[in-house]
Amino acid sequence: MAQDNAFIAVIPARFGSSRLPGKPLLDIAGEPMVAHVWRRASESSASRVVVATDDTRIHDAMLALGAEVVMTRADHPSGTDRLAEVADQLGLAADAVLVNVQGDEPLIPPRLIDQVAMRLHDDPGASIATLAEPIADVETLFNPNVVKVVRALSGRALYFSRAPIPWDRESFAARPEWLETDAWLRHIGLYAYRAAFLAEYRDWSPSALEQLEQLEQLRALHHGHAIQVALAAEPNPTGVDTLEDLERVRDLLTANRK
Repeated sequence: MAQDNAFIAVIPARFGSSRLPGKPLLDIAGEPMVAHVWRRASESSASRVVVATDDTRIHDAMLALGAEVVMTRADHPSGTDRLAEVADQLGLAADAVLVNVQGDEPLIPPRLIDQVAMRLHDDPGASIATLAEPIADVETLFNPNVVKVVRALSGRALYFSRAPIPWDRESFAARPEWLETDAWLRHIGLYAYRAAFLAEYRDWSPSALEQLEQLEQLRALHHGHAIQVALAAEPNPTGVDTLEDLERVRDLLTANRK
């Protein structure tokens, strides 16, 4: 039985990356990127912070810094599948809560890690919790690389999409530059899961919607599981997907250390 409000932060760190090979080990202010994520997660209320990797280079680098590291298989199709293996290796109870902290988020606020875990604890009927924030401009709304989410009154997700949802049929047709800033939400890829859900998830085949949108959270909705979506308690800086992102984060963290 998991303790009330307790959770474990897990940082999946895969060496392979089509855009930035070896991304978790790229240097930022004298340390690997994944080390910055680990330090941020360690500042949260997590009872345990685990780096999950399929690469011995990442394993050795993080072990040298004092991190707890779990070696996982290399053939996981997603970070969620990797978390399922971690839950098995750690022998976690079915009701244990794990927060997936992406390994390319070196600026992740610890407060958001706590928030997403607590949101899952607050909704016992949900299998997943995640976060969102308002979209403030039309360019972001229409950007397919930005995932949008719509919620029910309860805060549970109705749908996630790369398309601009909800679609304002009248206003977008007449004034495509117009945006009601509190009506649209950008999904933040920070997730809390129950271990029991992870055990189910890994046995499901990808759903048609998931394959169309390239969004793995749609697999959970397809199978009838509830996803609780909270508005982020503070802004979440974007992660590192490109060389431009990497240089921006390097500049920020180097300046902060001076």
